[in-house]
Amino acid sequence: MTDATDTGAVAPQRHFISEADLRALAADLLGAGTDVIAPVSVDACQSPSALATAACLRPGVAPVEAEYKAIGDAAELDLGRAQPVLSLKQFFLPEHEALCRWHQRGLEVTVEEVPTSFAPRVVLAAKPCDSAALAVVDEVMNWDYEDELWNGRREASTIFNLACPVIDESCFCTAVGSAPDDVKGADGLLTPVEGGYLAEATTDKGRALIAAHAARFSPVDEPATAALVRQADDERAAARRRVAANLEIDAESVRDWIATHFEDPLLASLAIRCNGCGACSSVCPTCHCFDIVDEEEGVGRGTRRRCWDTCQAPTFTLHASGHNPRDDQHVRYRQRINHKFSIYPLKFGEVLCTGCGRCTRVCHAGQDLVEILGAIDIAARRPGEPVAAGTAGPEPGDAEAAS
Repeated sequence: MTDATDTGAVAPQRHFISEADLRALAADLLGAGTDVIAPVSVDACQSPSALATAACLRPGVAPVEAEYKAIGDAAELDLGRAQPVLSLKQFFLPEHEALCRWHQRGLEVTVEEVPTSFAPRVVLAAKPCDSAALAVVDEVMNWDYEDELWNGRREASTIFNLACPVIDESCFCTAVGSAPDDVKGADGLLTPVEGGYLAEATTDKGRALIAAHAARFSPVDEPATAALVRQADDERAAARRRVAANLEIDAESVRDWIATHFEDPLLASLAIRCNGCGACSSVCPTCHCFDIVDEEEGVGRGTRRRCWDTCQAPTFTLHASGHNPRDDQHVRYRQRINHKFSIYPLKFGEVLCTGCGRCTRVCHAGQDLVEILGAIDIAARRPGEPVAAGTAGPEPGDAEAAS
């Protein structure tokens, strides 16, 4: 895993880097044989992932303009701050991957392990909600079993976030403990300022990257460059205010209310519009369910693979006997909400959501997580008051008025 953000113990190092030098940094890394993952501009008609997602976008949502990709040229780097169609999860928990390979001769079976260590790589201009998701999923990947493939990729990766301007009204990162300038799960942060970016290293990995490419960075020392620091701080504060205006909830109250209202009519009403397509799970940066299958690849040989799965599929909990404890979409969607906002927080102390808004944008049925969480928050704060699942969240200042 990436080393924990240590901003509490060590003040983040601040440097200035121009856009030209940032692209040159990407070129330096590529020239040294280091993989660089970054957002790139896409044509939805040419990108398979963008094309598939575009088919699900609800009316009025802007078309996908970027996706994360292992770039081959620094010119591909897109610093426009659009949200990539899929999160960084695909580079740490691939959609399909081999766990081992097996060979059988007679009664003898030999197993070939897959590599669990990986070459160093750098992620540039990641969305804070995507790097934060990696830190959240770290908990379950190191719970009762340490996932060597996940941890190997985490160890190999150095991640620099790009401060987010807030995509639209579906974003709600601050409501679940994150922020548009969060460095959780990352090693540093880039914030746009006049002429380039304020770069802040927050872990040893981040500091090592800057030290190794010091020619691309200029130290920021007060008071000569104080204006750059103020500009970065102002932009980040404004973004926090914008996203907080989308949704304000008491995440602990929501957690506890869900845990004690399993059969509540509000939870029963959540899936009225859901058709179980699983698009939300596919684009979610924290959904981590997978299936494991053995695939024969010839006589006496095959590969054991894991692939993404979703609790929204009817077959996810189907028993061999034919019994299905989650036999309709209502209970499957209730499980999704329960797991993300109650079960996982109660076990690991982390909300299994970073407020990226992707699930809402791709839901052509109109499921809106901002509305749903707002309704649950009202139910938690105002016991006995009827609330519909489509009720919008509290108005700004409502939480203070109710306290």
